[in-house]
Amino acid sequence: MSMLSKLSALFRGTAHDAAQSVVDQNALKILDQEIRDADTAQGKARDDLAGLVARRRMAENEMTSFRDQIAKYESSARSALGQGKTDLAREVAVRIAELETEIGQRGPMIDGMKEAETRLRTAIASTDTKIETLRREIDIVKVNESVQRAQTSVALQSAGAHSRIGSAADSLQRIKQRQAVQEERLRVGQELEDKRTGADLDAKLKEAGILPGHSSADDILARLSQPDVTVVTPRIGQATPDKDPG
Repeated sequence: MSMLSKLSALFRGTAHDAAQSVVDQNALKILDQEIRDADTAQGKARDDLAGLVARRRMAENEMTSFRDQIAKYESSARSALGQGKTDLAREVAVRIAELETEIGQRGPMIDGMKEAETRLRTAIASTDTKIETLRREIDIVKVNESVQRAQTSVALQSAGAHSRIGSAADSLQRIKQRQAVQEERLRVGQELEDKRTGADLDAKLKEAGILPGHSSADDILARLSQPDVTVVTPRIGQATPDKDPG
C-alpha cells in the first residue's frame, strides 16, 4: 500500500471515529428523532390504509349496484320476451352481460384490496408494537442516564466536600496551634512581669500564710475565741477616776 493510500485510510478512519463519537454522544437525540420519523411514517401508512378501505368499500358498493341492476334487467328482459319484443330483450341482455363483466373484473380487485388491507393492518400493528417497545427502552435509557449523571455529580461533589473538609480541618489545626503559641507567650510574659514586680514572691508568701496582713482561718477562729474587751475612751475635760488604792 502506498503512502497516499495509507494516509487516505487514516483520514477515513479518523473521520469514521469522529463521526461515531458524535453519534454516540447524541444517541438519545438521534433515537428520539428516529421515533418521530417512524411515527410520521406510521401516520402516512394509516392514511394509505384509510384510502384503500374507502376505495374497496366504493368498489363493493358498485358491485352491489351492478347486482341490483342485473336483477332489474333480468326481470325486464323476461317481460320483453313475454311480449315478443326480442330485440329489446337482446338489448337488455347485452347490458346484463356488461354488468356481469364488470362484476367479474372487480371481484378479484376487491379481494386483492382486502388482502392488502390485512397485510397493511398487520404491518402497522407490528410497527406500532416495535415503536412502543423502543420508546419504553429509550425512556429506561434516559432514566439510567439521568441517574448516572446524578451519581457522578454526587461523587464529584463528595470528593470536593472531602477535600474542603480536609482543608478546613487543616486550617482549624493551624488556628489551634497559633492560639496555643499565643497563650504560651502571654503566660511567659506574665511570669516575667510577676518576677520583675515581686508579685510571684508575694503569692508564695501569701500561700504560706506568712505575708503581713494575711489571716488564715485558724487566726480568725483564735481571734473570735478571745473574750470581748471594751475599751473606754475618756472625753476631753473629764477627769479620770482615781484608782482604788486597795
